[in-house]
Amino acid sequence: MKNESLIFGIRAIIEAITSGKTIDKLFIQKGLQGELSKELLTLVRRQNITINYVPVEKLNRLTRKNHQGAVAYTSPIDFYELENLVLKVIESGETPLFLILDQLSDVRNFGAIIRTAACTGVHGIIIQKKGGAPVNADTVKTSAGAVFQIPICKVDHIKDAMFYLQGSGIQVIAATEKATDTIYEANLAIPTAIIMGSEGKGISSSVLQLVDKQAKLPMYGEIGSLNVSVACGVFLYETIRQRQ
Repeated sequence: MKNESLIFGIRAIIEAITSGKTIDKLFIQKGLQGELSKELLTLVRRQNITINYVPVEKLNRLTRKNHQGAVAYTSPIDFYELENLVLKVIESGETPLFLILDQLSDVRNFGAIIRTAACTGVHGIIIQKKGGAPVNADTVKTSAGAVFQIPICKVDHIKDAMFYLQGSGIQVIAATEKATDTIYEANLAIPTAIIMGSEGKGISSSVLQLVDKQAKLPMYGEIGSLNVSVACGVFLYETIRQRQ
C-alpha cells in the first residue's frame, strides 16, 4: 500500500472520517483502551466502517510512526450502495451485467479486472468489505484510471449480495474449473452477475452452492487454469459476443 493513503493515530483517523474521507481499511489494536479510542470506535460503528482487530506487531509493521494503536488506509474512490446501483441499472432499460469478486487479493489483478470491466460495459463490481484487495494507488495505476469510471460496491457478505441480485431477476454464474458446462453453454445475454474467485482458492464452496449456474473455460495442455484477470476478460467478452 502506498504511504500517501495511510493515516496513523486515533485523532488523525477521527478527523479523516469526520471530514468525509472514505476509509478502505481500518486496523485497531486488540484491547485498545482510553476515552479517545472509545470516541473513535463510536464514530466508526456509526459510519458502519469494518474494523480489523490486530496485534500491535501488525500495526508496527504497517508503520514505524507513533500509531497509538490505530492505522487506517483511505480509499481514492467513494463506494456505491448495491441496492441503489441495481435499481438504477434496471430502470435504465439496459441488460444488467455485474462482477462479483470473491476474496480476490492481488491489487494488480484487481486493477486489471476493473480496466477490462470498464471496457466491456460492466455496470458494477461487487467486493466484500473484509478479506479482499484494497482500492489503493496500485489499483488505480493498474486499472489505468478505470477505477474512477466504474461503480464499485462494498458489501458485508457476498452471499447477501447474491440473494439480492437473484431477487432482482439477475442470474449469478460462477466462473470455475469445477463446472461441467463451458462458458459457451451459458446464456449470458440475460441479466447476469459473474463471480470470479481468489487467486489461490477460487470461489468458496459455500458461495458455489448458491449460484444459478457454473461455467468453465475449455483448457488444453497441462496448465489447469488461467490468471483470474485473463479468465475474467474471456467471460466478459463472451458476454459481449452473445449480447450483440
